[in-house]
Amino acid sequence: MIGRPMSAEPLTFSFDVVCPYAWLASREVQAAADRCGVPLVWRPVLLGGLYKAIGTPDQPATTWSDARRRQDGLDLFRRAELAGVALQFHPQHPRRSVSAMRLLVAAPDPVRPALAKDLFETYWVRNRDIADRAVLAPVARAHGLDLAVIDQPETKAALWQTTAQALAEGAFGVPTYTWQGRIWWGGDRLPLVEQALGHARARAAPPRRGRPTLRWFHDFASPFSYLASTQIARLAREHGAELERVPLLLGGLFRDIGTADVPLFSFSEARQAWTRQDLDDWAAWWGVPFRFPSTFPLRTVAPLRAALAHPELTDALYRAAWVDDRNIGDPRVVAQVVEEHGLDPSRVAARCQDPALKSRLKDHTTQAAALGVCGVPSFHVSDGDAGVLFWGQDRLDHVARALAGWRPHIDAQDAE
Repeated sequence: MIGRPMSAEPLTFSFDVVCPYAWLASREVQAAADRCGVPLVWRPVLLGGLYKAIGTPDQPATTWSDARRRQDGLDLFRRAELAGVALQFHPQHPRRSVSAMRLLVAAPDPVRPALAKDLFETYWVRNRDIADRAVLAPVARAHGLDLAVIDQPETKAALWQTTAQALAEGAFGVPTYTWQGRIWWGGDRLPLVEQALGHARARAAPPRRGRPTLRWFHDFASPFSYLASTQIARLAREHGAELERVPLLLGGLFRDIGTADVPLFSFSEARQAWTRQDLDDWAAWWGVPFRFPSTFPLRTVAPLRAALAHPELTDALYRAAWVDDRNIGDPRVVAQVVEEHGLDPSRVAARCQDPALKSRLKDHTTQAAALGVCGVPSFHVSDGDAGVLFWGQDRLDHVARALAGWRPHIDAQDAE
């Protein structure tokens, strides 16, 4: 276990009450800071200000594919369900949060956490309009504040200052956590924050149930698929699940659903930097080696065909690309990996040229799009039912729950 922090430097929680992810995080962050023995600073920021500064649309989801919006909506409601929260959006979401955030930045430090909780619940539980001063006034009074404070020049300047501070640290959205110059983005990253601060959470596995089927959609082009590859067999084994590896052409899937070929390159500079750090954090979390390849983005048709012909090559090909920095886009490198694995490279290469095998790889990609897959890794868990789809190696905890019998109550229509 990593040692406890050597200083009392606080953990800073940057948030905007208009964000549902920040609301869910606000319910857990104090307990996380307490477990790690560090003070917690609640820092109000203006999410719209962050977006404007880095050139992100006010509503990023408008730029996503339909499949991505659907899967992201499902994921949000699933997280709320697991947290015991009945999530419901304001009918005109998103409402302007400037006034609410000014009220928060004007509040004394000891008052701010309770005020934030009240404002989050005003919007996300009572579905009141936080842009309406008639709604904010009684909330302010309940915490000993005069709503007129939000019109004072120093209050306006203070909110811009906190937002600028978050930007300078590398924030590009909320919730963001900052500690000793490092940032983490997303409510679901709190376990990684705790690990960095010296408190590793136990990873208790849900009980086994039956013999479910776990379909793993993957492409060697994705570093997140690599991380999933290091855990997927263990997860299936722990739950007695039948594991089906489903290689697909990620570029083909992206073209089918309208996503950029290499999403990482479309991110802001700050988000690209955070993504690199996040990959390192997850590799440390799982205790596996990781090295970003010098030949990224990877051409993966050859290794995908090899893995389809011989699924037992999958782990070796992932290690070659994402640990040893070998260019698996080169068929000669694939042949080397095949030979190292004890197979005949010429026979494997011949099988990879079989039109039926090539067609299967394309069929996998088409089937994934029809199922609602928006990226890799994705996981489909079924047990004699329609099953449930998850996206992202950071949702392996949800996959484990589904293998144990959990089925989220929310469906795609409710989440849209």
